[in-house]
Amino acid sequence: MDQVLVTNLIWIFAVVVDLSIRIAAVIIIPRDRKPSAAMAWLLAVFLIPFAGVVFFLLLGSSKLPRKRRAKQAAINAMISKASAHLHTDTTATEWPPWLASITVMNQNLGAIPMVAGNAAHLIDDYERSITDMAAEIGKATNFVHVEFYIVSFDSTTREFFAAMEAAVTRGVIVRLLLDHVASVRTVGHKQTLAELDRIGVRWSFMLPVQPLHGKYQRPDLRNHRKLVVVDGRVAFMGSQNLIDRSYNAPKNIKRGLKWQELMTRVTGPVVSTINVVFLSDWYSETDELITNEQAPANQFPPMGNEADLDCQVVPSGPGFAGENNLRLFLALVHAAEERAIITSPYFVPDEAMMYAITSACQRGVQVQLFVSEIGDQGPVFHAQRSYYAELLGAGVRIFMYPPPYILHAKHLSIDDTVAVIGSSNMDIRSFSLDLEISLLVQGKSFVAQMRQVEAGYRAISRELTADEWSKQPLRSTVLDGIARLTSGLQ
Repeated sequence: MDQVLVTNLIWIFAVVVDLSIRIAAVIIIPRDRKPSAAMAWLLAVFLIPFAGVVFFLLLGSSKLPRKRRAKQAAINAMISKASAHLHTDTTATEWPPWLASITVMNQNLGAIPMVAGNAAHLIDDYERSITDMAAEIGKATNFVHVEFYIVSFDSTTREFFAAMEAAVTRGVIVRLLLDHVASVRTVGHKQTLAELDRIGVRWSFMLPVQPLHGKYQRPDLRNHRKLVVVDGRVAFMGSQNLIDRSYNAPKNIKRGLKWQELMTRVTGPVVSTINVVFLSDWYSETDELITNEQAPANQFPPMGNEADLDCQVVPSGPGFAGENNLRLFLALVHAAEERAIITSPYFVPDEAMMYAITSACQRGVQVQLFVSEIGDQGPVFHAQRSYYAELLGAGVRIFMYPPPYILHAKHLSIDDTVAVIGSSNMDIRSFSLDLEISLLVQGKSFVAQMRQVEAGYRAISRELTADEWSKQPLRSTVLDGIARLTSGLQ
């Protein structure tokens, strides 16, 4: 066959395949996908057709496997049945008038109701939070449930591991869940797993990516939750992972980076609902349905006058039909009447959240945002920066937490009575890809604690001004814009 003809046929074939890919992408990609995510994927496919298709096939679906989603539906039904006896008086005079409907939404989405009679205390000291959790494990008589995105056995967490070992020795059942991808990427992960085996902890990976073992889902769908439950009487949750505050990463140590977190210690009936989240994750990963390691909601009532908080646990992630955490944040920001203070280490909002925040400013609400001045993840950091001009222009006050600290705390306070703390960042990843847990709290005493934490941030942070930001060099603006375009890849 003539060589010129062969060359022409190859070119024609390549053009036809390329055109077919582009047409198929326009038809398939926008289905059931946010416009921002669809546009980002279409951009990738059109610029790098063959590689873009490969990435889309690997990462294009934000849904967990069908079996996992079916489990979540069954779990929600069980949670609804188990929590039917729980009740909070939604006519309480101290509630803002808009809160009741938000708690109804949360229960419809996550199956967990608002419960009264709780106490909660914030912990913003990294080492102290680990010490406090270890101390409670030291008192365990029945069970200990531990769930973290990252778990590492190191000098900082040694006392936590020692407390788990002592509990196992006493005959206490200790169960631990850790995210597969995040933990195996951590320095010393083999030693961590060996230590868990040595001390007798019953552990399992969350969302393992092990195709040779028949366990596979989109690799960047991760379980990002952080919680500890002891005997059903006390729980801890928040932003902190079980690892040294440098994350033991050479690049972090070289830069002197340290993570600043916020955890909360909770007692009261809400502990049983935090425990439910752990039990559901354990069932999802191990197929073991545990029914005897949960305390009745009224078994461990808090003592004293501090039990004045109404609390609701809001689980979220790709196992749910809706973006539970995004809907919660949107509802709260829209409801704010006086102030909304946001703390998020990775702030990459979607269009709806930007409209909620800027509209709040236009309604006269004081909006403040706390972020880190430096970043530990380049693409996310630059995508975050791309929103600063619009936020400043709308009237949002942006405070930048100083180096060498990475402000990793994740919380939101609305007016003087409502706050949220948990594992969820205010970014597209936390809204759509990661399994998260948030705690909605109604109570002036808790919000007052959070105001103290925010005041501490403000005292050492530098406020970013519109004038300063307008002088950013062009190269930074270009990087920010590119990062923003690719942040929607879901």
